[in-house]
Amino acid sequence: MPRFFIDAPASDFISVTGSDARHIGYSLRMKIGDPITFCHGGTDYLCVIESMTENEVLCRVESSVPSKSEPTVQLTLYQAYPKQDKLELIIQKTTELGVTRIVPFTSSRCVARPDEKSYRKKQERYCRIAEEAAKQSGRGIVPEIAPLMTMKEALEDMKGCGTRLFCYENGGERLTAEVLPQEGNIGVMIGSEGGFERGEAEAAEAAGARQIWLGERILRCETCPIAVTAIIMNLTGNM
Repeated sequence: MPRFFIDAPASDFISVTGSDARHIGYSLRMKIGDPITFCHGGTDYLCVIESMTENEVLCRVESSVPSKSEPTVQLTLYQAYPKQDKLELIIQKTTELGVTRIVPFTSSRCVARPDEKSYRKKQERYCRIAEEAAKQSGRGIVPEIAPLMTMKEALEDMKGCGTRLFCYENGGERLTAEVLPQEGNIGVMIGSEGGFERGEAEAAEAAGARQIWLGERILRCETCPIAVTAIIMNLTGNM
């Protein structure tokens, strides 16, 4: 069933306009009486199309249920900013896997360092990628793509997570050996090309993050967050 995201909780009716309305009518070729689902904040609103015009689709809400696709943990991925378009792949795949929030940040070994203006332009595209991936994978929310932070800011932000993990190429406990909560907030920090400097690892440890390790093989910076997200979802019973 087609899924669309809305900005606020639904009442008895949902009015869809703009590009989503055209997509429903022209691309999906939906008709009056067809079922359609809208999502907000982890709630699925099960609806039926009541009326359609060229620019508006009016849907009647028949029931609402918690989204079955949302994991029991809220995972925040703190990702050191990679070069080229690797962050787009990371956003797409970790959204499919169940991440709740993605926080890009700059570390010492980041090659790409966009300024605030250029990042804001990229952020709009990142949000669209997250929304499309959320639709495709049947998510109940669209993951938040946070503003670009420094590593110091990211570590401070991560203190809001009940469980804090730091993926370090120079050792730590294997991620598969971690005992993770089945509910609550988990934050995991992952480096860009070249990983982290020792001083950064020490700063993460001082901020309460446990060092984790994925084994002897060196993963590309775009592979690591996908693998880590999948493992965390499995360990917490969400895969």
